[in-house]
Amino acid sequence: MKSLFPFSIFLALAAVAHGQASPPADPPAGNSTDTEEPVIKLENFVVSEHLDQARETIMPSLGASTFTVDAAQIAIEPLGANAPFSQVILRAPGVAQDSEANGDLHVRGEHGNLQYRINNVLLPEGITGFGLELDPRFVGSMQLITGALPAQYGFRTAGVVDIKTKSGLFDSGSEAELYGGSYDTVRTSFEQSGSTRNVNYFVDGSITHNDIGIENPTASATPLHDATTQYKAFGYVSYVLDPSSRLSFMASASSSAFQVPDTPGLSAGTSPDGTPWVPGAFDSSRLDERQNEQNTYGVAAYEKTLGDLNFQVAGYGRFSSAHFIPDVTGDLYFNGVATDIDRQVAAAGIQADGGDILNDHHTVRAGVMLLGENLTTHAATTVFPVDTHGDATGPAFVIRQNGRQHADFYGAYLQDEWKVSRKVTVNYGARADGYSSSTDQEGQISPRVSVLIEPTKSTSIHAGYSRYFTPPPLENVSATAVAVFAGTSNAAPTLQDDPVRAERADYFDIGLTQKLHHGLQVGIDTYYKTAKDQLDDGLFGQSLIQSAFNYRDGRVYGVELSSSYTSGGFTAYANVARSIAQGRDWISAQFLFDPADLAYVKNHWIYLDHAQQLSGSFGAAYSWKHRQQRTQVYVDLLYGSGLRNDAVDSSGNVIPNGGSVPAYHTLSTGVEQKFELSDHRELKARLDIVNLTDEKYELRDGSGVGVNAAQYGMRRGIFGSLGIAF
Repeated sequence: MKSLFPFSIFLALAAVAHGQASPPADPPAGNSTDTEEPVIKLENFVVSEHLDQARETIMPSLGASTFTVDAAQIAIEPLGANAPFSQVILRAPGVAQDSEANGDLHVRGEHGNLQYRINNVLLPEGITGFGLELDPRFVGSMQLITGALPAQYGFRTAGVVDIKTKSGLFDSGSEAELYGGSYDTVRTSFEQSGSTRNVNYFVDGSITHNDIGIENPTASATPLHDATTQYKAFGYVSYVLDPSSRLSFMASASSSAFQVPDTPGLSAGTSPDGTPWVPGAFDSSRLDERQNEQNTYGVAAYEKTLGDLNFQVAGYGRFSSAHFIPDVTGDLYFNGVATDIDRQVAAAGIQADGGDILNDHHTVRAGVMLLGENLTTHAATTVFPVDTHGDATGPAFVIRQNGRQHADFYGAYLQDEWKVSRKVTVNYGARADGYSSSTDQEGQISPRVSVLIEPTKSTSIHAGYSRYFTPPPLENVSATAVAVFAGTSNAAPTLQDDPVRAERADYFDIGLTQKLHHGLQVGIDTYYKTAKDQLDDGLFGQSLIQSAFNYRDGRVYGVELSSSYTSGGFTAYANVARSIAQGRDWISAQFLFDPADLAYVKNHWIYLDHAQQLSGSFGAAYSWKHRQQRTQVYVDLLYGSGLRNDAVDSSGNVIPNGGSVPAYHTLSTGVEQKFELSDHRELKARLDIVNLTDEKYELRDGSGVGVNAAQYGMRRGIFGSLGIAF
């Protein structure tokens, strides 16, 4: 880590080289004490907008593929700002759907591997990711950045979710909303924003309850034992110190409680006292498994612009926990094991990024990131003693395991944006990344280079290469001592448990975007990735907490086609993507797998469980205004060729992830009506119909690598909301 110190003082040296900040700009013409408040607000707006623009120059997405959505576009997607955050990202090209309970998304054939940034500050990872924790309500605009990423983006590299928050400078006021509908859904939410002389702020919060918190394990219209209650709050405030500097603070908290849905009609086994099951002793539809999740984070950032030098320094912290509470009696009957597991991860770090415009042709950017994480695990596993045939020989008993793990992540980068000509830009540089934990210590120098060519105003071509270094998520690395379960109903099929390692990959990307006449734009993007120690995650056991493992070799490749059209009040888009993701030879956490599968995968390429070969998203909306009313209607369609499941060959051998569940599509539609009231107030009424045709579709069938249960998508749901802005 000492080798990173020169990077950490880069910004300070650059600031000294540029001298003192320029004197404040002259006040706007017409400044007077009689109009002090309006002029102060105008100054605040101008200064904040200038600082926003300066911040954007620090971390551009040159050469990568970007998908952009703003608050207006979120409003014309199913459920609007009341949708889970993962559903907003799902409309981007190359994104495949998975369990909404974990906010799971698969971007370009990857399992997770997404990093989230708010106002250019990296958010440390949590146990459950950000797919559910974040709320679309605070999004001013958002980009999903994929492909060959520039050097400033490290560690999680399948995609960067870059969020710009709403600001009180642009939308000052309050809004309250009541939303509800099918599955006993009730959600109340509010948001408040405003600004004063030097301060602008935005806060929001919501409380949600419904009876479909986790995907239904059956095709029934209503799941059993699937209620959830979720609380979310977010706040952002910025303070303009002077025309060249600003302090910003962000904080978020969420708490979610889930019932784990039941599958009726399961066959029971041994009773907790070790005797055979008596028919009728326990009904699987009465299982009472639960999971509780807590997430909080806070960020403090300082921004400064010194002429052509712009930089931002931020400190951040995060706490995340997931506690799975089994139904001990029921789980012993149906699974032979019941595990109460509580994982907690606390993280803190600092990040500094800066950019210096040297001249008309070169802009140099550099930065450092340091992050420390601590994981605490408490597990109480109730098991049976068993004989060599696996039959219980006595009553169940508890094995307790407690563990602590620590990991440090550190990285630094330096890159140059070289404007070769008016039409050609080359962005090249490198990262130095390191990862250190109780089980592993690794590092890598990763070169990055991309070229952006704009031969005409309507044509953009990008191509790039990036070397990636991806450490395993500490919160997903199992700390279980496998040997202690020998001779019990939770005994692993093998005791081999090699440590999970960092993934190293080479990534190539090339794409073309063409703007056609009358608001029509089309694009094509292709990518290819080859990896050593390919990372993947799965659900092993009953809990919704993932475990990480490695394939010795990995390869991912695909193509994305996208198009969009805008004309007046009409907008439409269509995305289609094909992706292949494969791995060979499990080389870590081998105790998780069946020995026959281990032997097969050692010498055969298999599809990753989340490798959906064909994905599509399509949507259209129309908006019009008549007098004091504004109306918009939308239609939305998602298509998936199906995630993977196990298959059986002609000889009766099981091929892990050798098949896929059936293809599916879901059609949704809705309408929103806004009424302008007196005193700048606005009434908003909305109706959404999700899965209009009541499609019965399966996301998982319970088989496949790291798949612990069947999951069906939500059947038809009708939802409405009523809100008032004032």
